Amino acid sequence: MAFGAEELRVLRRALALALHPSPVSDEDVQECLRLAEAVDEAVSEGARLRAFLLADLARYRAALPGTAAGYLALLEDVLASGYQPGADDLAALRALRGNPVAAALLARCRTVAEQAVRARLAGRSHTDRAAVPAPRPLVPASRTRLLALPGGRSGADDRAAPKPKTPNSPPAKPATPEPPRPVPTPAEVFPPKRRPADPPHQLAAG
Repeated sequence: MAFGAEELRVLRRALALALHPSPVSDEDVQECLRLAEAVDEAVSEGARLRAFLLADLARYRAALPGTAAGYLALLEDVLASGYQPGADDLAALRALRGNPVAAALLARCRTVAEQAVRARLAGRSHTDRAAVPAPRPLVPASRTRLLALPGGRSGADDRAAPKPKTPNSPPAKPATPEPPRPVPTPAEVFPPKRRPADPPHQLAAG
């Protein structure tokens, strides 16, 4: 696609307005619209021409080998426009490899096909890596056991810990103090010594 001098002027003006918005005249708007329509028409015409060339290439390929010259010329044109040769093209070129032009085109088509396959594989591997979730870090068994309990404490500690009071719970009753033990008297601590009883023979003599 080539632009003329007038079209380049309009394109430069449109780019300047896109980068630095400012008030524009009706004439500038109309010129930009006409340029956009011309570009759209050129793109559509290019797509129609490409479709026609591909259909013509298929007809020449189906009529090989009698149409080898026309087929090779058309193949060069569509390759220049970004055409990806298929299996039918590679098979036709292998059948015509005795022709120097066909041999050169065969090597060129093989290179293009290999590049296309590598691009597809690279895109597929990138998609697969994005779909596979990243491995999660493993937590040691001891840490897992600690995390399973509130605050990282053992079950015995949780049972021994006092339960928090709820706002509506009644106040706890104070514990009744035990009565103090009586203080022992000196007589209880040091009881008086009892007088030993007289022997039986002394009692009989008296």
